[in-house]
Amino acid sequence: MATRVLQRASTGLKNTSNGLQTAGQLAVVTRSLAAFREDSWFKSLFVRKVDPRKDAHSHLLAKKEDSNLYKIQFHNVKPECLDAYNELCEDILPSIHTDPEYPCELVGTWNTWYGEQDQAVHMWRYRGGYPALTEVMNKLRQNKKFMDYRSERGKMLLSRRNQLLLEFSFWNEPVPRPGPNIYELRSYQLRPGTMIEWGNYWARAIEIRQQNHEAVGGFFSQIGSLYTVHHLWAYKDLQSREDTRNAAWQRDGWDEIVYYTVPLIQHMESRIMIPMKTSPLK
Repeated sequence: MATRVLQRASTGLKNTSNGLQTAGQLAVVTRSLAAFREDSWFKSLFVRKVDPRKDAHSHLLAKKEDSNLYKIQFHNVKPECLDAYNELCEDILPSIHTDPEYPCELVGTWNTWYGEQDQAVHMWRYRGGYPALTEVMNKLRQNKKFMDYRSERGKMLLSRRNQLLLEFSFWNEPVPRPGPNIYELRSYQLRPGTMIEWGNYWARAIEIRQQNHEAVGGFFSQIGSLYTVHHLWAYKDLQSREDTRNAAWQRDGWDEIVYYTVPLIQHMESRIMIPMKTSPLK
């Protein structure tokens, strides 16, 4: 009998323990769900409301009167090959630029002076947009001289990358200019969703930065690294660059534009570039 009493007592304790464990688990789950609901409600107070747009950024920011598409290329060259690379480019690129069979133009071609070293930067314009780009690419594949150039160029490069760009409607179209000049390419990686805001501010800013005709072109990416903006500037030398940039701070509105656009930027980079001999932008 004592044995049966002990067995019953043991069973009762086990059931009680299981019940308490189950109740504890339910309490934990209940508290977790309550905390999740409270946390979700709290976060919802700070969710940014996005207004629906009826058009793409490219249609809102790019020029309407034409369908220019731009390609920018960054080539990192082996240091010992830079001179040979420049000679190769100076022989081939102008021939494509001047050939009426190719609906494209060489906007400019440079070596980086300050910034990434042993780097070449090329910018092309395709009048007619993506169809023009496709036509040029197809024709170049049939161009033996160009394909030989690509093969030889590949031996000289460490890496390369490119982007397809559109130009902002409020910037000038890049046109050939006499030299000598130095060029600054300022590249901005914006926070996603801020391109329209950037464009609104810079539509005002460009009026301030045209005093010395230093503005060459402004572009935003379509393919490649997205939410990237490139501003291209021309100066006589580094001192004129310093003087021009300092003078902007004396004009009404520039400080406000800088104040509101800086928070839109995730990363920014400046390159000072020297034109190659055959660059249309001297």
